[in-house]
Amino acid sequence: MSTRLPSHGRLIDRSAQVTFTFNGATMRGYAGDTLASALLANDRMMVGRSFKYHRPRGVVASGAEEPNALVGLGQGNRFEPNQRATTTELFDGLTAVSQNHWPSLDFDIGAVNTALARFLPAGFYYKMFIHPQPFWKHVYEPFIRKSAGLGRAPDSEARDADTYEHFHVQTDILVIGGGVAGLLAARNAALSGARVLLIEQTAHWGGRAPVDGGTVDGAPVDKFVEQIVSELETMANVTMRLRCMGAGVYDHGYALGYERLTDHDPDAPGPRHRLWRIRARRIVTATGAIERPLSFAGNDVPGVMLAGAMRDYVVNWGVAPGRRVVVATNNDDAYRTAITLKQAGVDVVRVLDARAAGGGALMEEARSLGIRVDPGRAIAKVSGGKRVKKVAICNQDGIGGAREDLSCDAVAMSGGWSPVVHLWSHCGGKLAWDEDRAHFRPDPDRPPLGADGRGFVVTAGAASGALALDAVLDDAAAAGKAAAKAAGHSPRRGKTPRGETTPEAAMEPVWLMPARADTPLRMKSWLDFQNDVKVSDVQLAAREGYESVEHTKRYTTLGMATDQGKLSNINGLAILADALEAEIPKVGTTTFRPPYTPISMGAIAGEARGEVFQPIRRTPMHDWHERNGADWEPVGHWRRPFTYLRPGETVHDAVNREVKNTRENLGLLDASTLGKLVVKGPDAGRFLDMMYTNMMSTLKVGKCRYGLMCSENGFLIDDGVVARIDEDTWLCHTTTGGAEHIHAHMEEWLQTEWWDWKVHVANLTEQYAQVAVVGPNARKVLETLGGMDLSKEALAFMEWKDGRIGEFDARVYRISFSGELSYEIAVPASKGQAFWDALIEAGRAFGVMPYGTECLHILRAEKGFIMIGDETDGTVIPQDLGLSWAISKKKEDFLGKRAQQRSHMTDPNRWKLVGLETVDGSVLPDGAYAVGEGVNANGQRNTVGRVTSTYHSANLGRGIAMGLVLNGPDRMGEVLEFPGTDGTVFKAKIVDPVVYDKDGEKQNV
Repeated sequence: MSTRLPSHGRLIDRSAQVTFTFNGATMRGYAGDTLASALLANDRMMVGRSFKYHRPRGVVASGAEEPNALVGLGQGNRFEPNQRATTTELFDGLTAVSQNHWPSLDFDIGAVNTALARFLPAGFYYKMFIHPQPFWKHVYEPFIRKSAGLGRAPDSEARDADTYEHFHVQTDILVIGGGVAGLLAARNAALSGARVLLIEQTAHWGGRAPVDGGTVDGAPVDKFVEQIVSELETMANVTMRLRCMGAGVYDHGYALGYERLTDHDPDAPGPRHRLWRIRARRIVTATGAIERPLSFAGNDVPGVMLAGAMRDYVVNWGVAPGRRVVVATNNDDAYRTAITLKQAGVDVVRVLDARAAGGGALMEEARSLGIRVDPGRAIAKVSGGKRVKKVAICNQDGIGGAREDLSCDAVAMSGGWSPVVHLWSHCGGKLAWDEDRAHFRPDPDRPPLGADGRGFVVTAGAASGALALDAVLDDAAAAGKAAAKAAGHSPRRGKTPRGETTPEAAMEPVWLMPARADTPLRMKSWLDFQNDVKVSDVQLAAREGYESVEHTKRYTTLGMATDQGKLSNINGLAILADALEAEIPKVGTTTFRPPYTPISMGAIAGEARGEVFQPIRRTPMHDWHERNGADWEPVGHWRRPFTYLRPGETVHDAVNREVKNTRENLGLLDASTLGKLVVKGPDAGRFLDMMYTNMMSTLKVGKCRYGLMCSENGFLIDDGVVARIDEDTWLCHTTTGGAEHIHAHMEEWLQTEWWDWKVHVANLTEQYAQVAVVGPNARKVLETLGGMDLSKEALAFMEWKDGRIGEFDARVYRISFSGELSYEIAVPASKGQAFWDALIEAGRAFGVMPYGTECLHILRAEKGFIMIGDETDGTVIPQDLGLSWAISKKKEDFLGKRAQQRSHMTDPNRWKLVGLETVDGSVLPDGAYAVGEGVNANGQRNTVGRVTSTYHSANLGRGIAMGLVLNGPDRMGEVLEFPGTDGTVFKAKIVDPVVYDKDGEKQNV
């Protein structure tokens, strides 16, 4: 470890040596190292190649913002590409390989792209790949596919050896970030009695404070960190997690945490990663700030590093990234790096301060150590291929002054600090431009708003824009108390710890070094290190009319690398603003999207793999069905009994038995799988009026109404019974396979179109077991169990009522999908099996028999009731099915209304729903097409209709069917031909779809 310092290294254990390999070479490090610090300790400066030009790349940062040091980790079924060396903790036996090169890191054929750079400017792909057109298929596309992507994808045949899991947690306050700001905010919130969850993405508490130094209440800041961590660990209402990154913040206080449990110890038992799904009343983001690079020619050469990162490697891991270092800065913080390097025995060749007047007290401290400081000077160019060799310096203003060459092997650069505003912005928090510090910070007057119209995210410390230690502590203390109060707790009064650090002089917003330079230098000044975006690329985009920052981002790929622009975005905005002669806040920022840093696919999937990749959903009565001969049918993710087979029976016999018994005696159907969506809120009524074709807002409490739901294109997508529960609550039943889809459909419109409506939708499908009690004896068996008055007078058709059935709390709906006297009864899912057993026992005297989905279909087809997915196929509208009566004439609008007014939708020649009766009593083939006169353009006979549902009716002793037929309702009695696939031609007469109890006398008794 040739660059390891004899002292320093607060995070490493020098008594525990670790062996690892990089590109096959064996190297050594210490426990506590990151892969990046260990590579630097072994003097491995070049660690990868850039994406576009395959330029040599070295470590530039020390944390999650690292754009260059991406490696493939592990082997075989534990191989994973694109892992940041800066966040990968070293362990014995770690295997890493560099990426994006061939045949090797040191000798890469792709580096020829650097020589072709002038022919590959920003946006060249939009122009080059258009002509000649035949080249796309045979030349461009194969080349692009081969070149696309970073790293090597894991072997598709190698099953991931690790496991992953999801945690669901509710807390009063979530604090994201375990630096001094997060720790203090968490403590102040916890002292109020609030439940606090504190997460930190690294393996250590304290953030940057122990590296940057300073005192808190007169004691070193690292002692303050130890003290407050110890205090938090003893508090029962505080949960603390290290290696857990705050990935995203979403609506209604929902956040994601990404915990890496065993990456640092692969042999440890348990899951590798955990995804936390967190609901919090208030969220505090104490996510700190990220140092910005400076743009100058050659700022991408390995050995050019952020000044704060270089300080981290010295203090935390005892590594000197160079022996002769030049520091370039526009602010005082970089002097801390110069001082730290000097005290560690590193030769600080020069500090180049772009400010004409230089810095303040920190500059004077550096000078007192013998470090030469040159105010008003800048880097003109860094020379070197695979590592820094020398630096040419000049005046920052670019006017006059002799150029001077300095021999060095590393450069520390600092362009100021930017608050990490990502989590604040994920859910709509707005930003304000701080002119003094030249960064965007959260605007406290425009926070992310919750459902109550109040802000639910608070920032703390550097994430708020407070960079000095005293300001950080003040802001964090206030944030913790504010979050506790907003969460309904009374914050405790107390003295805020006082922080002291050396005061800093004002920074100067310098984006380019030097401020004026010739074009060749600009061509080699880099903004996005991974995607090879140069200053000149952004300037070109501006000249070509890309004035929007979002357009410039896509035209140049600025900020589209795996670091998502953490280092490049602000500098890119400044260059674009300068090119457009506009102010930076006028140009704006690009959109911040979760996750904050990449999340493994395994963590996203969690336990959903193998047998539980798509779990089979079972009702509470599933085991009973299994024991009693259920012949299972998949319906969406559910398994439902198709029929119940008895010994010696065929499926056909079983279905006929169930059909006749339900019509004549008593049938039970497990209807638990039907979707049950609660829609609640002051605006729920008008929301449902938009969702359904008919009016739901006028439905009286205690009443039910059949409703149709269409897509915005006017096509029927679901139907079901809607019940009005109270003044602002409705329960919407959906089809079995439609609950999740319709829930998502509702949420999409609420979130994108009617986001300001006060409506909540909850999917309660699995919270209730639901049983349909059907047949002439339905009321009798329920009266035997006792409890509620279920007479026709007490509970009329299309009404519901809460009460007790026997020993069970129940909600009873007087609705029917069979045409028989029917009750659908919902009980808590935990009581579902017991309720079913009670019905079976009480029903023995009344000829009880459970029935399956096929019987259900036959019963509804006899009554002419439609089934979503049978009578509909994504091209059918309600009018095709004779359901115009379910379309409101009073409402001004609903989803699909305007679409149904298009000429194609109102075409009188659309196929319409009819009944079909075979001439010989046979059963029509499902999906068969009716043929008419003439042929189409392909020489095939014209089709005039198709069968949508077809069954044998045991009650009628013949086949019954429904179908869509051209002008069908006007062609009653006409006989159509339906050719079968085996050559048989079936003949069927067009009849009324209702073939049983047309007047509905049986269901209204």
